[in-house]
Amino acid sequence: MLPAGANSARRTAIPDSTITPVGPIGEDRRQAVTQRLYYTDSYLTDFTATVEERGDEGRRVYLDRTAFYPTSGGQPNDLGLLGGKRVLDVIDEGERVAHLVDGPVEAEKVHGSVDWARRFDNMQQHTGQHLLSAVLADAFGYQTVSVHFGSDTSSLDLDVGAMSSDQVRQAEVRANAVVFENRPVTVAFEEAGAASGLRKPSDRSGTLRVITIADLDRSACGGTHVRATGEIGSILIRGVERVKRQVRLEFLCGERAVRRARTDYETLSRMAESASAGIGDLPELFAKQRADLKLLDNSRRGLEEELNKYLARDLYHATPAAASSRRLIVHRLTGQPIEELRGLAQAVIAQPQAIFVGTLDSPPTLLLASSADSGIDAGATLKPVLEAHGGRGGGSPRIGQGTVADGDTLHRAKEALVSRLTS
Repeated sequence: MLPAGANSARRTAIPDSTITPVGPIGEDRRQAVTQRLYYTDSYLTDFTATVEERGDEGRRVYLDRTAFYPTSGGQPNDLGLLGGKRVLDVIDEGERVAHLVDGPVEAEKVHGSVDWARRFDNMQQHTGQHLLSAVLADAFGYQTVSVHFGSDTSSLDLDVGAMSSDQVRQAEVRANAVVFENRPVTVAFEEAGAASGLRKPSDRSGTLRVITIADLDRSACGGTHVRATGEIGSILIRGVERVKRQVRLEFLCGERAVRRARTDYETLSRMAESASAGIGDLPELFAKQRADLKLLDNSRRGLEEELNKYLARDLYHATPAAASSRRLIVHRLTGQPIEELRGLAQAVIAQPQAIFVGTLDSPPTLLLASSADSGIDAGATLKPVLEAHGGRGGGSPRIGQGTVADGDTLHRAKEALVSRLTS
């Protein structure tokens, strides 16, 4: 399925005589081996070419010219068919372009067909990135230092430590305004020394391929682009995160933005329906639910503490004191989280001369806690027992814990710990 409105834009099978030979950007064109048709026509999808070299038993093909874009500058490569074989990858090798296909190409003259839906999607994302980077530089002075074009989302990294939500909103509004203005996007070839007004200076020599968005941006770039900003479609900034000392913006353009907006809407609609509320009411509803959950959680914790106190007292008084006056309580929990075991242990060691050994089935956990007057350093006592049984862990003088491989090992480690405490 082609992107909406793009079907009539694609071009097919143009005659050899209408193509101006153009080599790799920034190098002497006379040295170019592969004529790159996409440099002058991003809408060309069908072409014929001569096979100049083969490798990998005919599965690596070099042509005299190609419309297939190789992975370069962050933009993914084209896919499609070449000589009736599926194109798996397209690789830029400097002067040449290698086509990796799923079967031997034996003919000397071959027909190539570019997957237009993928090409046009990449054109939308790449041109949208140029537009968005130009808006960010113009509005806030933020320079784009790197870009990434993924199969689902794209991103650009800005040389700035932080960006406010209001700035993000302003940038998105301004970028879409330029889309709606349908400004021309043009391609020109200029000598590097004479190319002026570039958003980012180029360190290349020779001929530069310059992409211009009218009255907004000039950038040296070898990628494929739409011919007017209206073809970018909507631009949606969907995420902002701090990456080291830079800000990364996640964005989507065109059909990707529409699909994501639809998915987000359907997700919000299901959430609103389950809550018997409107989408616009969700933020207030969730804020109230979070506040209610916090109150309930605090209440639950209070009740657990009280329950642990009663259980700890029962365990303590049901355990006879040893000759040393210490009381060693051994307890097992099944199916509860480690926090419950720790809570019970802390309640037990609030009693005088108390030592608590607790186990938890999953994950196999051994815990030791001791009251301050017991004379037992819990962490230091537990650690060698764990190590002797292939486990790991430790802790403070009052409480320590660790895990072992399985239930049988846990039982043996517990028995060894109890033996050590009672010897």
